[in-house]
Amino acid sequence: MRPLKKKINKIIFAGDTDSINLEIICNSHKFLKNKVNYYLVGNIEEISAHLEKLKKQIKINEIIDPFDFNNLKNDYLNIYNLKKSNSKIDNLVAQINFCNSICNKTKFDLVTMPIDKSVFKKKMKFNGMTELLAEFNNKYTVMLMYGEVFSVIPLTTHINPKNIFKDISPTKIEKLLKIIFKSIKNKNYDLKFKDFKFLCYNPHCGEKSTLGLEDNKIENLLKKKFKFISGPYPGDSAFKKIKKDTLFFSTYHDQALIPFKIFNKKGVNITLGLDYRRLSPAHGTAKDIKFKNLSDPTSYLRCMLI
Repeated sequence: MRPLKKKINKIIFAGDTDSINLEIICNSHKFLKNKVNYYLVGNIEEISAHLEKLKKQIKINEIIDPFDFNNLKNDYLNIYNLKKSNSKIDNLVAQINFCNSICNKTKFDLVTMPIDKSVFKKKMKFNGMTELLAEFNNKYTVMLMYGEVFSVIPLTTHINPKNIFKDISPTKIEKLLKIIFKSIKNKNYDLKFKDFKFLCYNPHCGEKSTLGLEDNKIENLLKKKFKFISGPYPGDSAFKKIKKDTLFFSTYHDQALIPFKIFNKKGVNITLGLDYRRLSPAHGTAKDIKFKNLSDPTSYLRCMLI
């Protein structure tokens, strides 16, 4: 990732306040205030009420012009206020839509804090923030889980496993890989991987085609158009020996995310395919430890410092 040579401008989508989000943001502010220019997007009244429960003695500075970072106050929590409606889902959608609009115009980084996906799913078709930003921008987006040990890209993300086979046709995989490598070459991301490995769809890569032909098709695609990607490899043994700066491609979410979260303690979720950098901590809302001051800011700090 690009080195932190000067203060970077970032916008933070505060996300679900029914979470550890604001605790992490506040606990990290003293460390970040002289390193990163940033402000939160959310409702000041709602955030203030949450800070009182957290017993955080941090003052709030309201940002009037979202394009002007000269109004930031280092010792304050800087917030751009959006009016609150009666619907939680409407508030969150309005906030992320606003952040997306500003970042498209300024190319500032967007850091999105975790949300409870079920809240969205009760009101709208929603698979995740990666997919929602694709819809907002009319682009194909890809989830990159960027780690300090290795990184992974699941080619299908938040879908029912019974539907995975529908989304791993050679045509779609080829399209996604082209988007991925275009983003990797983008100097703004400064992503440097030495090895690329593809994981099998079927157990043991189909056991000589007796479990299905999906892996045969993937292997043929790699040999024809992506010779620098090795594999496919069986998922149950691919992570035994890991070289640093390896990027694994998996055909479904848990196949790669389980080992990723075990081995990487500083994971960051990056959305490829947008015209700006979107990053998110690799943890959830963690409601069970809300207000207990037990949250780990490691992933958030990495989002802010890369």
